[in-house]
Amino acid sequence: MKEILTLLKQNARLSNGELAAMTGRTEEEVAEKIAKMEHDGIIRGYSVIVDDELADNNMVSAYIELKVTPKPDCGFEEIARIITTYPEVESVTLMSGGYDLGLTVRGTNLRDIAAFVAQRLSTLDGVLSTATHFVLKRYKEKGILIMEEPHDERSVVS
Repeated sequence: MKEILTLLKQNARLSNGELAAMTGRTEEEVAEKIAKMEHDGIIRGYSVIVDDELADNNMVSAYIELKVTPKPDCGFEEIARIITTYPEVESVTLMSGGYDLGLTVRGTNLRDIAAFVAQRLSTLDGVLSTATHFVLKRYKEKGILIMEEPHDERSVVS
């Protein structure tokens, strides 16, 4: 199971036949294992990693740190659940250390993200403070290199 997950994380477009050949299993075994992982919620979905610069997407990403007051009956779950409903939010994680929740947010420009923080996040009951860090360049995402390999313009000397 772990071997199939590792391969799918690297390339979710691999066919059952390719996965079978790579793992020494039959296509049927691979299909059954994937179906079981999907049914059990281990596999939650499949996605594509896009290089926004090459795709000419004028998107802006930011990491936002939130300090929040946990609720006595549900801890951080309620506020995290509310935040996950916002379409700008790509991910929400509970963190250890200096802040409680970490968010990845995308917008069309800096003002969109600033307005989201000021008007939606900071006004939520229980949010004590926010810190926003804008992403300037991505180099690697989900184990996949985003940056292009530098071209070596030097001549080969023999």
